[in-house]
This record gives sequence, C-alpha cells and structure tokens, in this order.
Amino acid sequence: MTVYQQIAHNKARTYAIILTFILLVTGFFFAIGQYVQSPSTYFLIGISFSLMSTVGSYFYSDRIVLFTTGAKPASKKDFFDFYTVAENLAIAGGLPMPKLYVIHDPAPNAFATGRDPKHAVVAATTGLLEKLERTELEGVIAHELSHVKNYDILVSSIVAVLVGTLALISDWIMRSLWWGGLRRNENSRDSRNPFMMFFIIFVLILTPLIATLIQLAVSRRREFLADASGVLLTRYPEGLARALEKIASDGNVLRNASSSTAHLFISNPFKKLGKTKFMFANLFSTHPPIEERIKILMSM
Repeated sequence: MTVYQQIAHNKARTYAIILTFILLVTGFFFAIGQYVQSPSTYFLIGISFSLMSTVGSYFYSDRIVLFTTGAKPASKKDFFDFYTVAENLAIAGGLPMPKLYVIHDPAPNAFATGRDPKHAVVAATTGLLEKLERTELEGVIAHELSHVKNYDILVSSIVAVLVGTLALISDWIMRSLWWGGLRRNENSRDSRNPFMMFFIIFVLILTPLIATLIQLAVSRRREFLADASGVLLTRYPEGLARALEKIASDGNVLRNASSSTAHLFISNPFKKLGKTKFMFANLFSTHPPIEERIKILMSM
C-alpha cells in the first residue's frame, strides 16, 4: 500500500468509525426510549448528542487528548533537543512544524494527535526526553511524524474521544437505571416490555467491548508502517529499535494514560500493570509486541 493509498484509507476509515458511533449511540438512546415509552424524544437526544460529539471530536480532539493526558506546551529553551529534532525531521519529511507538548511523567512514551498535518501535535514525556539519546529521540519523533503524514492521527484522535464519550454515556445510563432516573411516572399505566430492561443492561455490559473493538479498528499494522516510514526519514533503524527497547524495559507507569487514549502512544502504557487492573486492556492491546517491532527494525 502506497502512502497516498494509506491516507485515503485512513480518511475513509475515519468516516466509517464516525458513522458507526452515530448509529450505536442513536440506537442505544432509541432502545431506552422504547423502554420508557418515549422513543421519539430519546431518538432526538441520541442523534443530537452523537452529532455534537463527532463534530467536537473532529475539531477539538487534539485539545481534549492533551487535556486528559496533562500535556503542557514545550518551549525551545527548556526542551532544545526535542524542538530541534522535530524541526529538522519535519523539514526532511516535507511537513509543517507540529506543536510540541510535554507530559511531566518519568515513564518514557510519546504520541501524536490532531486532525491533519497543519493541526498536528507531538507530545513526549519528560521521561522519554531525559532517558533517550538524540539518535533514539530522532527515531521516536520520526515515528510520530509518520503518523502525522499518513493521517493516522485523524483516526486515532477521533477514536480516543469517541471511545471516552461512549464510556461516559454507558456510565450515565447505568447510574440512571440504578437510581431510577429512567422510570416512568408511577401514576401512569406501565406497559413496558420487561425484557427491554435486560436488553439495555446486556448492552451496557457489552459497551466496554464495543469501545475496545472500535479502538482495534485503528489497525495494529499502522505501528509497523510508522516504524518503516520513520526509518525512511532518519535512515537509521537502530535508533528507533534502541528507543523501543528502553521504553519497553522501563519500570515506570504512565499515570495519565487511560483506556481511551492508550492506542495513541508509541508503546502500550499499560505494559507494566499486569493482569489485575487492566487485564481487559492488555488482552485487546492495540499495539503489536515491541519485540516483534525491534526484530523487524534490526533486519532493515
């Protein structure tokens, strides 16, 4: 697949994910409307909310992601290597200079976000900037700029926001059901289908799985492609391979990572959390094994 085909594929996939989200949310609200015997009202609420969410995710996904990860603007004075490496590689790749942000966290990691190269953001943790040599940092930044050039950031950023929104919706509905917020007037005749309640609860239980499957629509293959494209920029595969090795072996856990933003990072931020708290996230990891990525890089 050529770069141009990849870009076209990512744009088409973005529209498909947005459409899927609108259908899921609208259908979910309609089902609740059927239960409370007000399908038209809840349908309008669902379609309005889903449309506002998708528009917001397209135009403001980068700000939302930066806010949730606690990223702050990076100045050239304080992060000289980060700035100059990004500047040099952006020129080499024929890309506009992205906005640079830092996350004050000792865990080494990085991500790119935004809707297109003109609105791109590259963020790195202070742990990454402190622990990597310049050639290794070049490999990581080249990888992230490849995501920018291939429009991977468009898909990833929108998925991050929509998955988070889906989680909020399911949580709100579950609380409403638990505390009786969706009950009808007690004085009216209750002719609701009792099986509808079980259906809604079943869908609520499945919501985390649906959200994960949406994340998996952001193919793990994009990481291999970004690795290869990044190497074309630096002409030094060993730099990225060494960087990935350091990231994988580091024992620090990224504090501000969440299940909705995990797929954005160059390495799975849940890698050190084991099988307890994030078993589900590890099972459906959006990242290919780092060992496999390093092996491919070293064979280039």
